[in-house]
Amino acid sequence: MNLIEIKNLELPELQIYRKLRGNAFDADNSFIADSPKVVNMLLEGDIMVNSILATREYYTENRVLIERSEIPKCYVGERQLLETIVGHKMHHNVMMHGRRPENVPLEKMGDRIMMLDALSNMENVGAIARSAAALGVDSMMMPVAAPHPYGRRAIRVSMGYVSRLHIHRFDDLQLSISKLKALGYTIYGAEADKSAVALSTLDTVPDKWVVIMGNEEAGLSSEILRQCDHAVQIEMASGVKSFNVSIAASIIMHWMVVK
Repeated sequence: MNLIEIKNLELPELQIYRKLRGNAFDADNSFIADSPKVVNMLLEGDIMVNSILATREYYTENRVLIERSEIPKCYVGERQLLETIVGHKMHHNVMMHGRRPENVPLEKMGDRIMMLDALSNMENVGAIARSAAALGVDSMMMPVAAPHPYGRRAIRVSMGYVSRLHIHRFDDLQLSISKLKALGYTIYGAEADKSAVALSTLDTVPDKWVVIMGNEEAGLSSEILRQCDHAVQIEMASGVKSFNVSIAASIIMHWMVVK
């Protein structure tokens, strides 16, 4: 393991760690991840890593994993120095700069897909990714304009499990639904709507399915619901209108999988 001792804070290679907004990484299709649990989960997969920025303690504790991963550049420095570079107090001892996986073609997605219709909250995207991985739903879709699942907060909330999913980002939701139907998927729209059936009444689930979760505020539009094969809703106590979208997605995924 060849550690690069940080002596010059202005090294061009280190400036990427100062850019924490998601759109700062769109040009080169990269991402920043932090915390040992998240970084180690990503390293155990097949993510392409550009560099790691960490304390010597992190490298010592994870020597076997680091050496196996063949990381191009391993920068090392004291925590205080790392905090100077990233511009905020760190509650962990490692950050990683990696390459986002390529967009997976629809034809290569799994048989179970969570489709997110323009969610605005990155934490919700990460929470759904974590639940999907836990429940054996290995594919997720979202619009190009929506928060990226490899955004820093999304990765952190997913605990790195987003790396276990096939990810497809699309430009046109309705066109994507049509393509999925042509590939043999049954489309379910999750919405508290009078046309929706109760989730518990789904006695059987097809082998290939897609569940579409709507925006946190707007839900699914009537046009999208009409395009779905089925609309489903979760039964709730009187006076409660909705779940958080990540909770609702988890409940629906669990029901679809166990059926």
